[in-house]
Amino acid sequence: MEKRSTLRRFTDKLYGGINLTWPGIILYAVGTAVLTTVFLVLPIFHGTSFVRMGETLEAWIFFAVIIIANAKSPLDSALKTFVFFLISQPLIYLLQVPFSWQGWGLFQYYKYWFILTLCTFPAAYIGWYIKKKNWLSLLILMPVLILLAYLCEDGLKHVIHQFPSLLIMVVFCVLQVFLYLYTFTEKASQKIIGALVPAAVIAVMLLLPKNVDFSSSRFLPDNPVLTENAEVTVDNTGIADISVSGTGEDSTVLIQAHAYGDTSFTIIDGDKEYQYNLRIYEDDLGTSQIDITAK
Repeated sequence: MEKRSTLRRFTDKLYGGINLTWPGIILYAVGTAVLTTVFLVLPIFHGTSFVRMGETLEAWIFFAVIIIANAKSPLDSALKTFVFFLISQPLIYLLQVPFSWQGWGLFQYYKYWFILTLCTFPAAYIGWYIKKKNWLSLLILMPVLILLAYLCEDGLKHVIHQFPSLLIMVVFCVLQVFLYLYTFTEKASQKIIGALVPAAVIAVMLLLPKNVDFSSSRFLPDNPVLTENAEVTVDNTGIADISVSGTGEDSTVLIQAHAYGDTSFTIIDGDKEYQYNLRIYEDDLGTSQIDITAK
């Protein structure tokens, strides 16, 4: 009998040796929802890798793969994964209601997770075939590995500029990639390709210039009271297009950014003229920022 390594015994148990019954799935969903709520509510976790459990997908990929790998059939995989997300995601919002100033308004953010929940049924049905441990397994895994690379790249920028911010999250994503390749592929060539593709994604995202295409409504620094007759002229529309989006005491402008750089714009409202400098740039964490100053 072939002697298995400790790691192999662990992965065989985690991904195929757990009897996930329906009551177990319900407890699994409730438990992960409670844990996520704790991370989101307690101030000690704010700004850490743990709060990402309620914001991004890396932890939920991990939870879902456990269900998929322990399912008895593609349909069993799809149903259990779907029900897991159907219970856990709204429960996270429900548990936060007493602690949030938004109250029931928190559920406006559930739309994204509900769409994701619907997608889990076909994804988990197809995902069950990763258990075949062949080239098909790698093909099915590849979108997951690429998504983990994308999430890793986002966290890596925080690690580089605000060490050790999100270091645990980055390590968690990397470990998942290698864990899935170790567990669900057998040939060395499959493992190498599976590792190279996410690495290439991270490299490309870090090196290529970021595409700038976003809009933002902003108050003006000198708080002018604009009327519906106000018109905006932008010196360089290659940087941004600007229009008045709000009038009266809460006057605002809508900025549609096209590129990083500096430009100026003028607002003419009857016999009044307001002049501003506009700067659109990327901060150290790769987030697009807008600064408006009065001339």
